[in-house]
Amino acid sequence: MHMTDTAALLPSTPLQKRVLVVAIVASFIAILDGFVVNLALPAIGRELGGGLVIQQWVVDAYLLTLGALILVAGSLSDHFGRARILEWGLAGFAVTSVMCGLAWTGEVLVVSRALQGIAGALLVPSSLAMIISSFSGPAQSKAIGRWSGWTSAAAIVGPLIGGIAVDLLSWRVIFFINVIPAVAIWPVLARLRVSDAARDKSKSIDYLGAFLAMVGLGGPVYAFIEQGRMGWGSAQVWAPLVVGVIAMILFLIHEARTVEPMLPLRLFAIRNFAWGNLATLAIYAGISLGFFVLGIYLQQVGGMGATVAGMALLPGTVILMLGASYFGGLAGKYGPRWFMTIGPLLCAAGFLMSLTVQDPLNYWTQVFPGQMVFGLGLATLVAPLTAAILGAVPPAEAGIGSAVNNAVARIAGLISIAFAGVIVGPAFTRDGLYNALLVTAGLFLFGAAASAVGIRNPAQETGTRGVSGAGAASDDGGAGGQRS
Repeated sequence: MHMTDTAALLPSTPLQKRVLVVAIVASFIAILDGFVVNLALPAIGRELGGGLVIQQWVVDAYLLTLGALILVAGSLSDHFGRARILEWGLAGFAVTSVMCGLAWTGEVLVVSRALQGIAGALLVPSSLAMIISSFSGPAQSKAIGRWSGWTSAAAIVGPLIGGIAVDLLSWRVIFFINVIPAVAIWPVLARLRVSDAARDKSKSIDYLGAFLAMVGLGGPVYAFIEQGRMGWGSAQVWAPLVVGVIAMILFLIHEARTVEPMLPLRLFAIRNFAWGNLATLAIYAGISLGFFVLGIYLQQVGGMGATVAGMALLPGTVILMLGASYFGGLAGKYGPRWFMTIGPLLCAAGFLMSLTVQDPLNYWTQVFPGQMVFGLGLATLVAPLTAAILGAVPPAEAGIGSAVNNAVARIAGLISIAFAGVIVGPAFTRDGLYNALLVTAGLFLFGAAASAVGIRNPAQETGTRGVSGAGAASDDGGAGGQRS
């Protein structure tokens, strides 16, 4: 790349440079955490005990608070100021990371992870909001592209950092690492307070909606995780399930009636938005369940170290990063519908190919081919999926549309991992893995069916359609990698 080209890609003012650096680092921390924790689960189980139940809670406690609060985080940013909310999120993430690293029991770690999810909910939305408010025109697209590219790198370095830390040091190191970048960018972030837009005190914050969402999600998740230990006949299982269902019904009623809801239900009257989010729910549930189970199986049954297991699951991510823009461009030209259909079918085929897993495990013949096919499917569907959903909502509501889709993806992972104990059984075995692979493939097939039936290609606009589609793809490839 020539020097002039490089300069054109750089922010033009010192303030914009600071905004972009802070946004990238803050998002990178939150995204990296999700990738490294999965690899540490077997080591956490060995040291703190609790079996599969604690391993599920270590992931789901974080996703529960993150998924429930990520929608309200945007309102908090508008009300209190984006730099201020980012400061709160960054400080909270650093403190709760230390709490996770110092946890002396599984229960303490789970509580710390739930608190960490609250802080994480403040990081990513506020980071992107700062970019959008600080850049405009072509510079904004370039800034978002750089943000997506750098944060997507977390999907590559996460397994390596996590695996090496677990194998050579301790699983606790993966949490302590978060403190270093948080402290490094704190002085830069503090200087951005002056750039915060005037606070809009006229808008209310949907605290009740956030509370009902957390109870509505938390009750069923608790029930499905703990039923393996207590049984369905226990009041400690069915009572939270009933309370959660009631809370979720009240949440939907509240969101339909409140003036400024955290989840605007009217958006689901838009066909592509509604069907696209249904496909998202199934597809990302499949991704979360598949990688949760495979990551643990490769270590606990397959005998791999954390570093090798992390690298073993990288092919899909690498293919996604290499191919997302290409398939996004094709979807921009031909429409997203069939890419969103074929992609999940390939993902399902990839996981079904791993049904050849036997003892002893042979990664190169039993796992690697399926991961390659899965990666091709993921690259085919991610950019078209995001572009179809965001392209369906009015431009003025693209921010909330993106937040809703992000929340749906997180909640999909939360729910599917809560069911892992029901699917796999109380301990990891080859039969349990087979069950999980079949359910994962079924989720992808449901996502493909939802896309084929529900998604409609937008009307072609001569001279503009292909450009807009490609642009969306270049920005969305990273987003998909982050969520997966």
